[in-house]
Amino acid sequence: MANEIINRVANSQLKVIDLEDFYPSEKRVVIDIKQWLFNELILKETDFRNSLKNHNWTQYKNTYVALTCSCDAIVPSWAYMLIATYLTDYAKKVIVGTLNELETAIFYNIINDFAIEEYKNKPVIIKGCSNKQIPETAYIQLIEKLQPVTKSILFGEACSSVPLYKKKN
Repeated sequence: MANEIINRVANSQLKVIDLEDFYPSEKRVVIDIKQWLFNELILKETDFRNSLKNHNWTQYKNTYVALTCSCDAIVPSWAYMLIATYLTDYAKKVIVGTLNELETAIFYNIINDFAIEEYKNKPVIIKGCSNKQIPETAYIQLIEKLQPVTKSILFGEACSSVPLYKKKN
């Protein structure tokens, strides 16, 4: 058949990685600790500990949590650590920072655990268009992990990709 359409991408060794496929569906939560400060400004240890003890921590089961303080209070490191002791039994991950920093931390773990054996000496394309917020740092971390083993790395779609790396022979 002279007019048969052949999908050369499907028949090639090209491996496609879409970080959106690894995006965890669990809820992201920000806990602002100012709610447990006296006048949203001063950490009184006894009151702080009592507030934490009486808080419903089960609501954070299987969530990703970012701890923050939106007021100008001076919060000692142990305060965040104490909150983490309550969250550890429920939350999937806890950080001190913003939702963006939380996403970066989540993807750090995902890329760190990413198996690269199937990409050895193969051309790889990293998809760039996604409906979910993938941190830019995740793409950089993925490059760092893949580059030592792949034949080449492209970014975008198979029909219109940007070459990023090609192993020198």
